[in-house]
Parts: sequence; C-alpha cells; structure tokens
Amino acid sequence: MGELMLTDQKKSIAPWLQPLWDGLDFASFPNAILLHGQSGIGKFAFALELAKSLLCESTQEASRPCNQCEACHWFDTGNHPDFIALAPETHRKFLPHADYESDEAPKKGKAVRDDSDGEVSEKKEKKNISIEETRSAIEGLSIGSHRGGNRVILIYPLEMLRSDSANTLLKSLEEPPANTIFILLADRLDRVLPTIRSRCRLLSAPRPDREQGLAWLHAEIPNIDGLKVSAADIETIYDEQGGAPFSVLDSLIARNNQDEKDELTLSIQAARYLLQSMSQGVRINWLDAAEKTHKAQYNYLLPTMQRWTSDLQAVSQGANPRYYPKHLSTLQGLSRTAKIPKLHDFWKSLIKARRHENHPLANRVQLEALLSQYQQVFES
Repeated sequence: MGELMLTDQKKSIAPWLQPLWDGLDFASFPNAILLHGQSGIGKFAFALELAKSLLCESTQEASRPCNQCEACHWFDTGNHPDFIALAPETHRKFLPHADYESDEAPKKGKAVRDDSDGEVSEKKEKKNISIEETRSAIEGLSIGSHRGGNRVILIYPLEMLRSDSANTLLKSLEEPPANTIFILLADRLDRVLPTIRSRCRLLSAPRPDREQGLAWLHAEIPNIDGLKVSAADIETIYDEQGGAPFSVLDSLIARNNQDEKDELTLSIQAARYLLQSMSQGVRINWLDAAEKTHKAQYNYLLPTMQRWTSDLQAVSQGANPRYYPKHLSTLQGLSRTAKIPKLHDFWKSLIKARRHENHPLANRVQLEALLSQYQQVFES
C-alpha cells in the first residue's frame, strides 16, 4: 500500500524522483513507458502527475501541469474523458478525487461470519485487473480522443494484470493508437511479461538515500493531523520498510489510527507477532504464529519474513543487519545455532513463495509450511 499515499499537487514529485522527471522529453514522448522500482517510493504519485502533464493544455510545456486549464481541473476531479486508469478495486480509491464508495465496490473491513468453520471471512476487494475492464478500455481507443489531444492510460500495478488482460494490452502496445500514451507501473519488473517490457521505454525509479528519505518524512509528518511520532520510531520503521518513505508514512498513519478494521493496521500487527515468533528460533510455535497471522495480507507478511531472514544471513556472515539493527543481539544469538545450508534453503523457499504471493491460495497452510521450515533451520 506504500505507493498509494498522495501528497498535494505541489509536492507530488518526491525529491529523489525529480531528476527522473527532469529527464523526460515531453516534446517527443514515447507511446509507452514502464516505470518500475521498489514499492513505496512514490511511483504512483509520479505517474499521476505525469498523466496530468501529458493531458494539460497549456502552451508552455515547461510549466505543465499548469493547474489552471480546463483539462487540469477535470483531471483533479477525476472527470477527464481522456484519462483511463486500470487498477484493481483495492487501488481505485486513491485516484484523483474519484468517488468509488458505491454498492459495487465493497467497503474495506466489512466482515461476515462463516459458521461452517468459525472463522471470519471478508468480502475482499479484488486485487486483479479484470479482462472485462481491460477490453473495455482498449476497445474505446479506436475512437478519437474527446479533446483532440493526448489520451493517457495508466495501469498499476502492472504485475497484477491477469494473463488474458496482459495479452489484450500487448496487442495495443504492438499497434498503438494515435495520440495514446500508456503509463505502466510495476513494483517487480521481473513479473512483467518480457513481450510487454520490450515494447516500452523503461524508467527505473530510484530509492532515496537514508538521509534524503528521512528528511522528506520529517517534512511530511507535521502535515498529517494528529500524527505524532518520535525520530527514533521513524528511523526504526524506515529500516523495517527497506528505505521506502511512502510505505513508512502509510505505516505510521495506520499505527496512529489503530483502526482494527483497516487491512494495513491488521497486517502491521500480524507482522510484529510474526517477528516475535521468528526471534524464538528453534522454540518457535509455528502453528500458533500461522494461526494468529494468516488473515493479514500475505504480500505484507512475506517481505517481513524475507527481511528478517536477510538480516540473519548477514549477521551469520559477520555483517550488520540492514532492516532490524535494534535486534542485533537476538540475531547474533540465532546465528550461532542456525544451520547455514538450511538457512539458504529457507531463503529460496521465501523467494519462491513471493512469486505467488497475490494468488488466492490458502495463506494459513503456506505460512505453516514456511514457519515449520524456519524452525528446522535451528534444529540439529
């Protein structure tokens, strides 16, 4: 969720992405770009500002978006007829001023009791972009743009396209309609079809260095009502989130709100419990850990496990932990009993699991298998 938090328009380009923006040539813009980089570094805000600039009707290219013309106003209200955003239900609420609070879009956190097994099952928002939406958007491209200028299609996250939707997109990239620009975003470039990658201009979004990222956070946090956090906590979460400032800010806001129905809040709490369990090494109660965390976002839990394991591998080789430096003593203790070959095998299992982290599989069973394997790392 770290890509989704947006600041106001004047600050929508993160400072570490400004050089990337300055290198864009709006006079000869390609028909398709693929912006890729770590989740939570501001790609989504960057892409929205780019889409707005490409649709802006100001005659001064250097000042785009002008935020004054009719096209800019339409974009800000989510009503520009030549802007198409393909995003799963989980992401639509973050598009400019669009109102998706309807009966068709289930509200987050609404739970229904399933008496058959005593567990709570939620009507979750779809995380994939449907083939129907993709086809509808593509078919509409045969019609000229409404305002006679550019038409912009933004797709995020690109790796969440189903295979049938990806093939539909590929056909349009092979024969792009006139004045149509595709802005594609991906957190994981390795999960994007090579045929799609080859038809786009690739733009790599960098992660800020630690000093720059922390400075941005210290500037942004005072603008969030009711959000009070110590510098030490900011640094701790910054490390835990792998240096992704937007993810850090989202995490701080979720921790501050403590909304028990919020999916991110639940995932944060589950990740904390997961770390406490993994810190037990061979004494981990993996059944209990899986039971108390499996309802959280699987694509949040897996990176947590990866970061902990990465630090454990580093400490085992005499290096310092990157993500959990405050847990150095615990990691050092675990490294003395960890069997390195088994630790490497566990790392490979995590990488394999991440390839399918968005698949609607039984998370509980997968977590049990992984945590059981983790316990075996420390067994004789």
